[in-house]
Parts: sequence; structure tokens; C-alpha cells
Amino acid sequence: MPPSRQLAPKGNVLVLGNSGVGKSTLINAVIGDDVAKTSFGTSGTTKELSIYESPSVPFRVIDSIGFEPSPIAALRAVHAVRAWSRASAKEGNENTRINVIWFCVDGTAAKLFRETIRNLANAVRMWKSVPIVAAVTKSYSQPDRERNVAMVREAFHGTRIEHNLRAIVPVVAQTYVINDTAFAAPEGVADLIDATMEAMPDGLRGGAHDLQQFKLTRKRMLAQGLIGACVAAGATVGAVPIPIADTLVLSPLELAELNGLARLYGIDKDEDAKQFLDSIVQVGTASVIAHSAISAIKAIPGLNLAASVVNAIVAASIIAALGEGAVAAFEQVYTGRRSMRDLGWVRQLMEEQFGNAYLGKVSAIAEAAQGGGKDMRQMIIDLVKSAFLRREK
Repeated sequence: MPPSRQLAPKGNVLVLGNSGVGKSTLINAVIGDDVAKTSFGTSGTTKELSIYESPSVPFRVIDSIGFEPSPIAALRAVHAVRAWSRASAKEGNENTRINVIWFCVDGTAAKLFRETIRNLANAVRMWKSVPIVAAVTKSYSQPDRERNVAMVREAFHGTRIEHNLRAIVPVVAQTYVINDTAFAAPEGVADLIDATMEAMPDGLRGGAHDLQQFKLTRKRMLAQGLIGACVAAGATVGAVPIPIADTLVLSPLELAELNGLARLYGIDKDEDAKQFLDSIVQVGTASVIAHSAISAIKAIPGLNLAASVVNAIVAASIIAALGEGAVAAFEQVYTGRRSMRDLGWVRQLMEEQFGNAYLGKVSAIAEAAQGGGKDMRQMIIDLVKSAFLRREK
């Protein structure tokens, strides 16, 4: 008989929600790619449950089948969890108690039906005292969030699980592209983590330092997704026949990227944020940097690239370097190592970001793009991401 495997002393979060609400995207935003999908203790329930855990994550996530607005589908999910708990206990794993329930709600829905809440209440009868955190996915704007919170409160009001509802957290779990220069940046993931840990029993909350490091890692991953989307947009809007340095096409994209990253790190909420962000923008102004980048590319012997290709490379590279520099600056503030009131260090950081190393990367990208294949735009995007973006798990 194989030796019993003990589960780590961490909490268990059960995820319930209708199909299509974005549960998988939400779980990936919170847990990340460095995750093990476990199967022990789930014999006979693998079609109904997926259990995720990672050494860096302070809780285990138990994802159920689509919790459709019907009692049968809801009970299937609950029966699967019960089976998992019983099987795990037989294997000697005591830590199978459900500590928090994420109830995922589609933020684009016009209404959350009371029947859905009744089905939820029936489904969680065995966990009468377990706190519920409503995660409202696809909540893209401030008016949406206000409406979403009101919608959930109204649906829970007067039900027998109203007292279980501990928090309502609007979330954008990944960058949502609106058009070439407009994005809904990731938001609310750290708030969901905080609400989850606050609802956990005292012994499962972990240390403050470990939790901050975990949230910082998640922010880095989401920031990479936002910067990547902006790089793709930069390669598109930058592919103009006239020198990119003589146009203003990047200005809206630069501001969208910077503002999105600022919201992700909570930088925009501070009263000193405007001057701080202005300092980053001033150093990263595209028209100034583009002249140097284009000159560096033109100095490459034997290089023969169309003007639109050169402009696309320069535009995408500026967006990538600006985004990575901003993330480095925002992390300094987020972790308390630097202050937004002292602007000297952020100017120096951004100047270094666009120094000789930047010009060297741009030149290398241009050389690699020489004689590129059919999809030059995608090649440029891939080359720029590889050269500038950090890879976070």
C-alpha cells in the first residue's frame, strides 16, 4: 500500500459558478501557472472537480463543474466535494474542510436571479457557517462595479445565506482589449486574495510577509499580460509610413498602459500619484526616444527594413520598456522601499530603462526581423516580448 500523503496545512476554497463566468481565468489569475492539479482523494469525481495547489499559494482551490441555475447541477458539484472529502480522510488527510466559498458571478449579466441564490443555498447546506466571497468577474468599469455590488447584495438579501456573504469583490482577471489604444486592466485580484484570507480561520491565514510576497507575484504576472497586450497594440498603431518620432500615435497607448499598471499596483489612489506618473511619462516620451532608436537601427550595416517595420519595432519596444520600467518603479512603492514624493530616483530608473541597453535590444530585434516571414507583425511582437518582458509565474 502506498504511503499516505498529508495535505499541507492550508485552507480550502471551493469555487462555484455558472459555466462561462470566467472561473478558469480567475483561478489562473490567483493561482498562476506554477500550480499542480492534484487528483488524490478524488477517485470517481475527476469529471466534477479539479483541485489546484502550489507551494507559493496560501490556499488550495477546488474548482467544481459548471454550477448552472438548476438544483441537479448544483448538487452534483456538492456531491463531488463530499466524495473528495471522504476519500481524502480515508487516506489519512484530515485537512479537507471547506473554509471559504467563492461564488463567481458574471459582471456583464443584467441580473442575478434569486433562483440561482436558492440553488446555491441548497448546495452549501453542509457548510452552513462557511463564509462566501462573491467574485464578480468581467467587471470592467467603475459604474459596472457599483452596479455589480448592488446586484449581488439585492440577490442575497433576505436569503438564509445572507449572513454568510462576507465580501463582494469585482474582478478583472486578465487584460480586456477594447480597441487598439484602450484596455480594461486587471483589477481586484489582490482584493479577492485579501478577502479570502480574512475569511479563513486564524490558523490558516499565514504570515503578513508571505501574503504580501504572494500578492506581489500575482501582480507581476498580471502586469506582464497588460504590457504584452500594449506591445501588440504598439506594433499595430506604430506601423505608419512616416517616422514614429514625428507622430503622436503612441501617446494614448502609453497613457493607457501606465494608468492600467498604476491601478493594478494601487498607485493611482495616492495623492502624490500624479506627479509620480508624470515623471515616468516625461522620461518615456516616445518622440524623444524614437529618434535615438531609429538612428541606432539605421546604423546597422546592410540592414534593409521597410519604414513601417522599423516604426513598428520602435513603437512596440518603447511600450515594452515603458511598461517594465513602470512596474519596477511601482513595485518599489508598493513594497515600501521608495516614496512617491522623492521623484529623483524614479527619473533615474526610467533614464536607465531607455539607455544604451534599450538601444542594444532594439538593434538586435531589427536584425532578427531582417528577412522575416509572412506575419511580420507577430514576429515583431514576439521578439519585443522576448527581449524586454520578464517571465513571471
